[in-house]
Amino acid sequence: MPAEGIFLRSGSGLTVLKQSAYDSESVLQTALADHPEVLAGPTTTGEDEAWLLLIRREMGVPSAENGAGTFSLDHLFIDGDGVPVLVEVKRSSDTRIRREVVGQMLDYAANAVKYWPVASLQDSLEKRAEAEGKSVDELLEQLRPGLDPV
Repeated sequence: MPAEGIFLRSGSGLTVLKQSAYDSESVLQTALADHPEVLAGPTTTGEDEAWLLLIRREMGVPSAENGAGTFSLDHLFIDGDGVPVLVEVKRSSDTRIRREVVGQMLDYAANAVKYWPVASLQDSLEKRAEAEGKSVDELLEQLRPGLDPV
C-alpha cells in the first residue's frame, strides 16, 4: 500500500513528512509571518502569482470610533491588490467550536472596516519597513513588482 501524505524531494529521494501538533500557537504564528506564501493561493489575486505582505502581527482592532484595540488579530497581511487579509491562528486542540471562531473573525472584519483608521494601518506598515531596514516602497515592490502605492 503506498504511503499517504506530503513528501519532500531531497536529491533523488523522497522523505515523508509526518504530521505533528504545534507546541503553541506562537510557533505557527511565527511560521506564517515568515512564510505567508503558504496562505496565498490563486484566489487571492486572480491568475497572477499570489503574494501576501505582513503588515503586523497582533494588530489591535478597535470596536469604537477613535477607540483602542479591543481585539487582537494574529496577523494582518495585504495581498497584491492591497486587500487586507486577516488571519487568526487556532490550535487543533482549541476546544471552542468552529462557529465561535468564525464569529470572532466576523467581529474582527466588521470592526476593522468600520473603525480602523487608515493612518494606523500606514503606521504599522512603516514600522514593519523600518524593522526590516527597508522603505515602504521596497516592501510594496516585493509584494507586487511595478505596484504604484499612490
